[in-house]
Amino acid sequence: MRLLAGGILLAVLTSVTNPAAAATLDGATLSAAWGLPFIGVLLSIAVFPLVAAKVWHHHYGKIAAAWTLAFLVPFAVAFGAGTAGGVLLHALLEEYIPFIILLAALYTVAGGICVRGNLHGSARLNTGLLALGTVLASLMGTTGAAMLLIRPLLRANDNRKHVVHVVVFFIFLVANAGGSLTPLGDPPLFLGFLNGVGFFWTTLHLPLPMLVLCVALLALFYLLDSHYWRKHDARRPALDPTPDTPSLGVDGKINFALLAAIVALVLMSGVWKPGIAFNVFGTQVQLQNLVRDVLLAGVLLASLAWTPNSAREGNAFDWAPIAEVARLFAAIFVTIAPVITILRAGADGAFAGIVHAVSDANGKPVDLAYFWATGLLSSFLDNAPTYLVFFNLAGGDARTLMTTDATTLAAISAGAVFMGANTYIGNAPNFMVKAIAESRGVRMPSFFGYIAWSGVVLLPLFAMLGWLFFRE
Repeated sequence: MRLLAGGILLAVLTSVTNPAAAATLDGATLSAAWGLPFIGVLLSIAVFPLVAAKVWHHHYGKIAAAWTLAFLVPFAVAFGAGTAGGVLLHALLEEYIPFIILLAALYTVAGGICVRGNLHGSARLNTGLLALGTVLASLMGTTGAAMLLIRPLLRANDNRKHVVHVVVFFIFLVANAGGSLTPLGDPPLFLGFLNGVGFFWTTLHLPLPMLVLCVALLALFYLLDSHYWRKHDARRPALDPTPDTPSLGVDGKINFALLAAIVALVLMSGVWKPGIAFNVFGTQVQLQNLVRDVLLAGVLLASLAWTPNSAREGNAFDWAPIAEVARLFAAIFVTIAPVITILRAGADGAFAGIVHAVSDANGKPVDLAYFWATGLLSSFLDNAPTYLVFFNLAGGDARTLMTTDATTLAAISAGAVFMGANTYIGNAPNFMVKAIAESRGVRMPSFFGYIAWSGVVLLPLFAMLGWLFFRE
């Protein structure tokens, strides 16, 4: 990481002394080889935790830094250090810093809300908790809702023999599908918001697909959980290891107000347009975005200062998950820059084959192809950068995508958010939920075992959604 920091400092200093060198590149002239570091980052995230978990756990930051330098150094040699510095600053200021500040604020605030007490897991209660988390996911983020409810859900079911299906459906609903209605809900949608998509655009265009998917999943879960309850748990009840308490309670209530402040700040940045921008070595930083990010950092600090220690201790709160996300996404946002530039060149760029695969003979976007292509790649490459790739492949112009090509943007958004649930690596909260469940003694499916669950449950539902909403 020190090597990466030195490279970043050098690039920034060079762009300061020679800002004209950071001119916009022509994507039609770039080779597809510039996308290899980005693919390397994503494959590292997908493969290392499976084949070399200990190496990844101790050195993921160094691996991410190595891929970042594998892009920046040759790029600086080919186009000049000033151009490389300009690309780096643009990636950090335009997208990465706002992205990670929002995630960190949501993670910190949600981690300060601790639900005390013991519930008794039944099909009705479990379905109710999953439905609650699904609703909350679009308000406080899939990460926030998942961290808030996974521990109470596990406590409620810690005397049951069959719990795996509860956690798997929790990942399907709370950690993924429920976050499809606002930019707060899931990282891909916030990236769309940063690129000009309206705050309430998905609220207006995705509620029906989201409702169909979530109602179907909740119904399936209720039937499955009722079966396990009747056949096993109700007949042979086990001793509940969690002692009953007189009543339920919540520690860290101040964080509900701070969550409301986060929502208000993100909404403010989408509504308030003062027309004031600061040119930071070629990158335009809008005043409303600067105000939002500074105040979000203030909300994070307020949560740390005002939350009782008992709340964070009850949640076993630590910084490891958000630190990993911060390091990995720094590499993702830098290395994806040339990929986006090439994609914006459309049929004139090196990725013309991808353009043709999701377009008809007249060059018109095929919504069903965008839905499946975005979704399947989101399953294995993390849904946030995948959304960004296909957003730019569809033209990258938010105004056009929100109006003339609204169905295409809906297909991209739904594919990224919904199909992030297909694997453990599709969305950041998936692995967090898995780790917490295993720490509580739940024997979660292996990587491919989980894919078997999603293949049987989710893929038929996605086929139905594609046929209902995204076919021509």
